[in-house]
Amino acid sequence: MNKLISLPRELYASRRLIWKLAKNDFKTKYAGSYLGIIWAFIQPVVTVAVYWFVFGVVRPGSTKAVPFVLWLIAGLVPWFFFQEALVQSTNALIEYSYLVKKVVFKISVLPIIKIIAALFVHLFFALFTIALYMLYGYFPDLYTLQVVYFSFCVFMLVLALSYATCSVVVFFRDLTQIIGIALQIGVWMTPIMWDFQDMGINPFSFVARILKVNPMYYIVMGYRSALVDKVWFWEHPWQTLYFWAVVLVLFAAGAKLFKKLKVHFADVL
Repeated sequence: MNKLISLPRELYASRRLIWKLAKNDFKTKYAGSYLGIIWAFIQPVVTVAVYWFVFGVVRPGSTKAVPFVLWLIAGLVPWFFFQEALVQSTNALIEYSYLVKKVVFKISVLPIIKIIAALFVHLFFALFTIALYMLYGYFPDLYTLQVVYFSFCVFMLVLALSYATCSVVVFFRDLTQIIGIALQIGVWMTPIMWDFQDMGINPFSFVARILKVNPMYYIVMGYRSALVDKVWFWEHPWQTLYFWAVVLVLFAAGAKLFKKLKVHFADVL
């Protein structure tokens, strides 16, 4: 229990350092390119445009409560954040190996600075989404505030996963490729570009229950609840409890593994 609590304490105590490193990480990532950090914002916008063209124009899906592009982007926003943050935080120790080798440096801050750097892009994308909704005549209301809550959910889910993945990848570099494949599968296993109605799946069937085990299901549907369906997250209490239980278990397991393996990081790197 002390190990579980000590990690959040370290992060809180190093909050100023984390913020400084996260801003520097975001700036330096695109420092060598002509357009700089603009590339961080171009990629998700182009991806949304491609998905919208394929699924909304070439092969339109079932009728939605809002235009398809709005329904689609509500699912893509959290997924882009999850994908980018998980990949970057997994490789945090390898990328900052020179800091890992410093005895006095608290390496526990490295995964979270990568997640915060990804959060900067996510905030822009969330604002872009709200602006797009307004362009179509759907203006923000109180339900829209839940985007902040569900963004926090993504943040905590990735943070919980990252301490395990960044620890393992130091010893097993193939984990990066495995995560990449898992994300390619995950984007289709999560109801981002489809829903149960489109697939003809009963929401209470065994298959649906299996798909709902994925914690990203809660988040993607949460974004749509905030932007499209206008439903509060506490109206789904069991899903909310399940999600946070999963996050807590993953964080506890990741923190324990990180504490156990960190004495060997400098030797391997």
